[in-house]
Amino acid sequence: MAGLPRAAWHRVRTDAFGAEPRGERLARIRRSPQFVDGAFCNPVPTRRLVYERSPLEIARAQLTGDKTRRSPTAAVPVHRLLPVDLATPPESGLRLTWLGHATVLAEIGGRRVLIDPVWGERCSPFAWTGPKRMHPVPLPLSELGPVDVVVVSHDHYDHLDMATVRALIGSGAAFAVPLGVGAHLEHWGVPTARIVELDWWESAEVAGLTLTATPARHYCSRGPRTSTLFLWSSWVVTGGGHRIFHSGDTGYFPGFAEIGRRLGPFDATMMQVGAYSEFWPEVHMTPEEGVRAHLDLGGELLLPIHWCTFNLANHPWEEPAERVVTAAQILGAHLVVPRPGKPFEPADPPALRLWWRAVAAAPRGIEPLVTAEAPTAGRTGARTEARTEMREPTTGFSEQISNSVI
Repeated sequence: MAGLPRAAWHRVRTDAFGAEPRGERLARIRRSPQFVDGAFCNPVPTRRLVYERSPLEIARAQLTGDKTRRSPTAAVPVHRLLPVDLATPPESGLRLTWLGHATVLAEIGGRRVLIDPVWGERCSPFAWTGPKRMHPVPLPLSELGPVDVVVVSHDHYDHLDMATVRALIGSGAAFAVPLGVGAHLEHWGVPTARIVELDWWESAEVAGLTLTATPARHYCSRGPRTSTLFLWSSWVVTGGGHRIFHSGDTGYFPGFAEIGRRLGPFDATMMQVGAYSEFWPEVHMTPEEGVRAHLDLGGELLLPIHWCTFNLANHPWEEPAERVVTAAQILGAHLVVPRPGKPFEPADPPALRLWWRAVAAAPRGIEPLVTAEAPTAGRTGARTEARTEMREPTTGFSEQISNSVI
């Protein structure tokens, strides 16, 4: 679609594409320290695509790879979340429920925060095309119950879904978004008074919580070209004596350590570990980089996100989980990988279970990276002991992990 004439582009454009910032919103964007030469910039030099490869070559790689490994072989063992599962407040004051991909329900400080909510069947502006969900959402949106704050990291379709936003308007929730993204929400009917737009390092008190937009290394776009007027961010949510971090989408960069120094340490970090590719290594993290970023932040418990739900890259469906478990054990990170929809409290996380293996199309003749299941630390908050039997990781993972700590 990038080659469409402007007139043709406007004919195929739908409401899902959102709206451009105008008026005072646009003036505020132009005053941002991140807005340079007419566009928002990353904290370090960043290319959306690399290696001087053509879009045709990238598309060919996506289409000709081993598709049998890019989706599960059977139904993903989702935990069917029921309202009763969330009826009792968390004993520790903090409970997280990963609902698939980057969507997380965080119960913190007596409030309910829904981060990057996507209930749509496809992450696309069109109902007939685009990456399709590989497992159902663990509960219907109608059963979710009250939501105090909706937090959005950026405007890509797998993080910002128009139908979901419109359904959440009736909840009365406030919407916290990076600069510019409020234009999309207003276009879809969210009242202006309920939209909080923040630049990097800005904080706002919302529903008794402190929300801070923090830097990330990525980009925005809901059309065929990269958008220049919309910021992307990671997020810190603080309340009730707890701190959590959500990465959104990001490539690895040294700024995680600064976020940790200024706003950490964190009870839990939710880190993007999937949809990585050699074609876009500067805007998405590998699992090893996700673990490294978690440690930079001073995170206690790592919840890997941005995998399992949509087929967005050429790696095997289960590979992010396998690699993040291996990296976490080698680097000494405390890890939890729940089934989608299974609530847990970071103060007392569940034992690690390699549940994805039951439905993964594992290749023949290759040993698993992890050959047994590992315990996790209890309420003491101690790091997981690496008691799992380890084999030498295949396909260069050892080198990647070593490089990640240089």
